Amino acid sequence: MRRDLNGLLFPRSVVVVGATPIPGKLGNTVITNVSNFPGRVYAVNPKYTEVLGKPCYPSVSELPEPVDLAVIVIPAEGVPAVLRECGQKGIKNAVIISAGFKEIGKDGIQREREVVHIANEYELNVLGPNVLGLISTRVGLNATFAPRTALPGPIAFMSQSGAFCTSVLDWAWKEKLGFSHFVSLGNKAVLNECDFLLAFAEDPETRVIVAYLEGIQDGPRFMEIAREVTREKPVVILKAGRAEAGARAVSSHTGTLAGSDHAYDAAFRQCGVIRARTVEELFDFAYILSRQPLPKGRRIGIVTNAGGAGVMAADAAEWEGLTVARLRDETLQALAQTVPEEAAIYNPVDVVGHATLQQYQAALELVLADPGVDLAVALSAPHPILRFADLAQAVAQAQRKTGKPLTVSFMAGELGEEAEEVLRRAGIPSFFDPARAVRAVAVLAKYAEIRTRPKQAPPQYPVAREKARHILGEAQRRGRLRLGLEAMDLLSAYGIPVARGGLARTAEEAGRLAQELGTPVALKIVSPELTHKTEVGGVRLDVPPQEADRVAWELLRNVRSRFPEVQIEGVYVQEMLPPGREVIVGMARDPTFGPLLMFGLGGIYVEVLKDVAFAVAPLSRPEAEELVELVQGKKLLFGVRGQPTVAREALVELILRVSQLVAENPAIVELDLNPVLCYPDRVVAVDLRLTVSEEGI
Repeated sequence: MRRDLNGLLFPRSVVVVGATPIPGKLGNTVITNVSNFPGRVYAVNPKYTEVLGKPCYPSVSELPEPVDLAVIVIPAEGVPAVLRECGQKGIKNAVIISAGFKEIGKDGIQREREVVHIANEYELNVLGPNVLGLISTRVGLNATFAPRTALPGPIAFMSQSGAFCTSVLDWAWKEKLGFSHFVSLGNKAVLNECDFLLAFAEDPETRVIVAYLEGIQDGPRFMEIAREVTREKPVVILKAGRAEAGARAVSSHTGTLAGSDHAYDAAFRQCGVIRARTVEELFDFAYILSRQPLPKGRRIGIVTNAGGAGVMAADAAEWEGLTVARLRDETLQALAQTVPEEAAIYNPVDVVGHATLQQYQAALELVLADPGVDLAVALSAPHPILRFADLAQAVAQAQRKTGKPLTVSFMAGELGEEAEEVLRRAGIPSFFDPARAVRAVAVLAKYAEIRTRPKQAPPQYPVAREKARHILGEAQRRGRLRLGLEAMDLLSAYGIPVARGGLARTAEEAGRLAQELGTPVALKIVSPELTHKTEVGGVRLDVPPQEADRVAWELLRNVRSRFPEVQIEGVYVQEMLPPGREVIVGMARDPTFGPLLMFGLGGIYVEVLKDVAFAVAPLSRPEAEELVELVQGKKLLFGVRGQPTVAREALVELILRVSQLVAENPAIVELDLNPVLCYPDRVVAVDLRLTVSEEGI
């Protein structure tokens, strides 16, 4: 449901419930901050008729009008009754600053459920509870208990941590960083990050959306919204809690390797969200995305008067996936005529320490004007010939001539303070560390690619859905929640190519199946309790068809003698395939985002190297292709030292079919196809491990 948050973010009238004239009380701090709001302000407190010059009423129901926004600052036990009064009065938006809800345990959980029930009954927009509040500089509203408000600016910010909000507000004043909206999310009982993502996207004064989140309530909805929003405005998120959220039993490689943070990484990548690793990155990215233009590519120009700084910037460019631009001959010739004779004119361009201001500026303008340069970084160290403030002016003038994105690293302390102000007025980010300057400008190239990447829906292959549901339903009916090769028909139902074979209950059946296949076969014990068949002696390879019955009998006898308590269902007889490149395609169902696909090198390599990549299903074709490219060992698949390349298109299609299978069948909790054998002309799934939910289909 798309909510109308205009009354929350752009109110014309506000009431503070729990306002008090007593200094030191939370209600006093909030009404003091709200008092500066240029619209109509009321207070509610039965003890007073006036608070800080604002009319005060005994209750919400006695207000002279239904205001746009109620800010509630009373003990938690009284909040539900006040919220119901708001609904009855026609007040549609509320900020519950009060704590004492689900964060305190059982009683608070019940109280919060009551808040949600009332909000649903009266169709209220409720922020909180347990929040710092919200600030909307667009309308001059500070409905928080923070010691200072936000400066106006183009960045919309939301945070699950109220303490982080107050820290950011104080720091932002020092950095002169401005916000259009500043929202503390709190417990997210009613409104959550999805609602504000939509609202911020629609605000024409907001250029960048920034968030600190500890979790996302509705992963699929978030991804759907973010895919659309990020095509118009950048979204930068610092997601805290990178460790696995909660322990759970897993039986597959995918389940073992897929922690919750992998799901967030994959989801953010797929929907175009830029993930910040630190608070520093969060606001570096927010600032540059709000002030600098987007580049046409990833080719960076580096200009410096300190050789070491240029080397550091070049290293950082490689780390960030940028290309150090190759300057064209005309640019090199012009540079040679401009800079001192000792200067290095090949990118990075080192004009050397005794270059004049005019020489530095001319070199920077030449590099920025080169058609092979998309973005740039200007570097300098303290030197008696140049004043940083003058150099900052020269850098700003050089950028204005070309309009290309630029960052600066003046490696100085107090000497650079005046220059910082010059650059800030010009909208050019400045950093002490050259690597930080490069990392900031690189995010512009990343977002430019996000805006222009192809938009495709996941493919829908014609599949045997009823057959798949029958297989899964039968497994649940029988209580067989762990399946292996006996479930290969499930893959076939979705058109996933598998090695020919079948389940034999007896040695005689194994012999007949081998004769029908007409090739040497692999014999594999089928048991829900034996996960690693090779390790327990449950596999025989390259068995001639005429010997299959004898070998199957020996296999069954040996495993049963070693594991007399284990349920053995038979032997899977499978055609022997020639050696191929092995990969794994798996899925573990993430509690936030749903089916999380994994792809990587298969066989024993997934256990040893863990060279895998993740994506949230269902995947589009570009996303499946990207998943393959994210694996470091992809060169082993697509040609190395004269080795033939595997069938890339067939591999991508197999991933897409697995994506459709797990997206359409939520009963599948975990899935491993390991190995999938890859050849130059085809790919074939050879082994399967599957966990089924206990719940009905």
